[in-house]
Amino acid sequence: MPGLLLADASGRLPRADARRNAERLVSAARVAVAEVGVGVSAHEIARRAGVGVGTFYRRVPSLEALLRAVLDEVLDDLLAAADRSLEDPDAWAGFAAFATAYVALRTESCGIAEALGGACGDALADRLSGLGDRLRRLVERAQEAGVVRPDVPWQDVPFLLAAASTNARTLGLRPSDRQWERNLRITLDGLRARQAGPLPGPLPGKAPEAESRATTG
Repeated sequence: MPGLLLADASGRLPRADARRNAERLVSAARVAVAEVGVGVSAHEIARRAGVGVGTFYRRVPSLEALLRAVLDEVLDDLLAAADRSLEDPDAWAGFAAFATAYVALRTESCGIAEALGGACGDALADRLSGLGDRLRRLVERAQEAGVVRPDVPWQDVPFLLAAASTNARTLGLRPSDRQWERNLRITLDGLRARQAGPLPGPLPGKAPEAESRATTG
């Protein structure tokens, strides 16, 4: 929770009003990162949270600490999604639901983990280990039910899902707003040993600069 990550050195939580400000900052940072990326400034996050920059730095030691809090919250959401998926009696539905949550939240977090590098590795190691264990169980359960290809080790799956979350431009094309959903559908169809389903959302479009060159050329 944000309050725990933003507690002082003694581990004490801030007052209720200060805790609310911290939670607003984490929520605002999460939305800002999804819309702007990890390069978002402290001023922009404070503006979105409706607080001054002075309040930002009283509640948060640094922008890096706030990004760690956002990542912590995202991982908590992923762990909860994995637990719900494991409770689903339909092995494929459970696996696909977690895959969707994983790619959506990874897309939303816009590379926070990579931006922080090793700064939060030890603190979040238990959550990452727990998430990996849940994914392994989801994959193995689906394979035992005969709905996921048996030749795919579970360790390959997080890389496949991570690849589906990319928003990078390529070959003069920009991703559509639902590109991650299209990528994920292709990935899931490749993992499932039966007929493929229709792709969601529109095709990728030309990047603006490519359109400009085509018009002027």
